[in-house]
Amino acid sequence: MIVKFDHVQVSIPTGKLDEALAFYINILGFSRVVKPLELRQTGAWLTSGEVNFHLGEEDNFAPSGYAHPAMRVDNFTALTDLATQKGLKVRLDTGPIGFMRGSIWDPFGNRIELMQAI
Repeated sequence: MIVKFDHVQVSIPTGKLDEALAFYINILGFSRVVKPLELRQTGAWLTSGEVNFHLGEEDNFAPSGYAHPAMRVDNFTALTDLATQKGLKVRLDTGPIGFMRGSIWDPFGNRIELMQAI
């Protein structure tokens, strides 16, 4: 039986790790953690609270048109305002009832949904 997610991984273009880290650390507030020695392939591991997020470099990268992680946040407005100030694509959505919800896109076109209970 599944009890919880261990991590979510998104792909980024090969050679763009520094740009990805700037987005995921400086905008979303993740911290980088060291990968175990036996798993030191390309990409990076990030964490924020109990959320583990992995970046995997891909030579033939193409962002998904629809698939995305949805992250619970504690200050939806501050995050979407920061993303807007940085010139990132931001979309505000409605519903479900009881949530502020919207999406931002990383520099490579990966959609990240943000949700805050209200």
